[in-house]
Amino acid sequence: MNQEDYKASYSEKKLWKKLKKFATAIGAKMTYTILLLFYAYKRKETPRWAKNIVLGALGYLIAPIDAIPDISPIIGFTDDLGVLSFGLVAIAAYVNDDVKAKARKKLNKWFGDVDEQDLEEVDGKLG
Repeated sequence: MNQEDYKASYSEKKLWKKLKKFATAIGAKMTYTILLLFYAYKRKETPRWAKNIVLGALGYLIAPIDAIPDISPIIGFTDDLGVLSFGLVAIAAYVNDDVKAKARKKLNKWFGDVDEQDLEEVDGKLG
């Protein structure tokens, strides 16, 4: 993946639109990953190189054309999850407790109570 190809696809408005449409289909775990990336991107302390990784990963999610079309929720988002997971691991040092709290708050607003084990599995990728 060349992140430069997908950075142009990112906008906050497009991200919220995509999440509104597919959050239920992709589930809490993937939505939490997306929210962690988003809130880490919003931190002033996150360096430009890390923000560029986030833009590339979220841009890939939003892009109308990717390796596997998002027609089928199970198969269509497999490639997106891989790209998002890679992005999250790459910028893990910039996902602090505040970022996690904001992501969990938004996730609980959308999904209600979520399986804590799913969130801990994502948090476990952060090291």
